[in-house]
Amino acid sequence: MKTLELTADRPGERLDVLLARLAVELSRSQARRLIEDGLVTVDGRQERPSHRLAAGARVVATVPPVEDARPAAERIPVTIIYQDDDIIVVDKPAGLTVHPAPGHPSRTLVNALLALTPELASLRDTMRPGIVHRLDKDTSGLLVVAKNERARSDLTRQLKERAVRKTYLALVHGVPQPAQGTIEAPIGRHPRNRKKMAVVAGGREAETKYRVREALDGLVLLEVEPITGRTHQIRVHLAAIGHSVVGDTVYGRRSELIDRQFLHAWRLAFDLPSSGRQVEFESPLPT
Repeated sequence: MKTLELTADRPGERLDVLLARLAVELSRSQARRLIEDGLVTVDGRQERPSHRLAAGARVVATVPPVEDARPAAERIPVTIIYQDDDIIVVDKPAGLTVHPAPGHPSRTLVNALLALTPELASLRDTMRPGIVHRLDKDTSGLLVVAKNERARSDLTRQLKERAVRKTYLALVHGVPQPAQGTIEAPIGRHPRNRKKMAVVAGGREAETKYRVREALDGLVLLEVEPITGRTHQIRVHLAAIGHSVVGDTVYGRRSELIDRQFLHAWRLAFDLPSSGRQVEFESPLPT
């Protein structure tokens, strides 16, 4: 990892523009990706790529080693729920990383999709072609991927406007009170462990709705809807209220019931980029 410390010298300049201008090794899209991944702070706070900087603001960026090679197509079994000329809806299995990252250049969903849909290789973001939202490696369930730049732009807009509705199933320890509620708490990098997220003052706004679906002898199955889309949001928020996801060894504890976190992207609703028609997909819990 490389740490860059920069000082804003143009009042009102966007954060991503400053980062790309002063960090010569970064393109604008790479700068935006670092910011979205929570690896950039402004005066100790995480901000959006579009954040306007005050003169003298201190910008700190943590830059992972750059992978030079583009992802290669690999024959990896994946389940396609729906496909048209613009999008693919995938039912991702647990254990499959969504896109290549430093130290994990292959055996990802992107590698699998490049084999099934070679045109993804022509998209501008070569390391994450078509990826507009993500699931953690050990989270299973539905993910929509854009097949062209127009669809990518449309889905990105829908996500920004919170028009994409994502509902998860999560098995948690204990019984949340009330049985239906909303968690509103800012999320940022953990102050002592940069690989983790946490509820922190100065973090980015985050909101999660939940509803008890079924009680199971000290455990509860929840329907969970993240209104915002922060890294590890559901896991962090549920742990913060004392009801960590079963099997989540990062924010909770190990479980004899399951060897990964019990979190499944169950339902996904959005408007088709081609027609504007709203569609909704469901994925059954894996057995």
